[in-house]
Amino acid sequence: MAAMPDKLEIRLPEGMRTATTADWRQLGAITAEAFAEDPVNLWIFGNTAPMAPVFSALARHVYLPRGICHISGDTGGTMWSHSSADRELPLLATIGLVTALLGKGTKGAVKRALGASATMQREHPKAPHLYLFTIGTRKAARGRGLGKTLISPMLAAGDRAGLPCYLENSNPANTGFYRAHGFERVKLFEPGPGAPVLEAMWREPRTARQSGGV
Repeated sequence: MAAMPDKLEIRLPEGMRTATTADWRQLGAITAEAFAEDPVNLWIFGNTAPMAPVFSALARHVYLPRGICHISGDTGGTMWSHSSADRELPLLATIGLVTALLGKGTKGAVKRALGASATMQREHPKAPHLYLFTIGTRKAARGRGLGKTLISPMLAAGDRAGLPCYLENSNPANTGFYRAHGFERVKLFEPGPGAPVLEAMWREPRTARQSGGV
């Protein structure tokens, strides 16, 4: 099954490019820095040490080969997929991820990570959509509008293709950002017992008039 429909037309601004398979470490490092203070990820991993290897593995084995990722220099990046894409890690990559969690995470990190993944998969909407797995920037690049630059091309592409977008917001501080880009809360759910809640958010495609001609 194709990870991304042929009709998806993505227009990237200057300074932003489609990430390649060679960018997996950089994309993982940017994402890890962006999520260093994220409540849900800190609950899963116990500390920040496993974040770079875990996000790098997901970029390398899932979102780069089966989805679509964007990167802006060494300052920001995104990982997306179509809802039809296979988001399961290959066996060897899963073993590597578990090893990283055992070596770098706190006690119970493997159980929390696997449980959160299963819960997110169970709560995932069934209707076709574009799924925003991660969006993040380096700390030094924040407050410059880079988040808007990173998210806008895929939102506009989804609008042109008539595809909704979906994400799980793991940090309440980002709710306003997502709402400003057309996402609305669907529900709140816990990725595991006692975990901070995830905010499932959905964005219906907009017409050219609604999106200001984008």
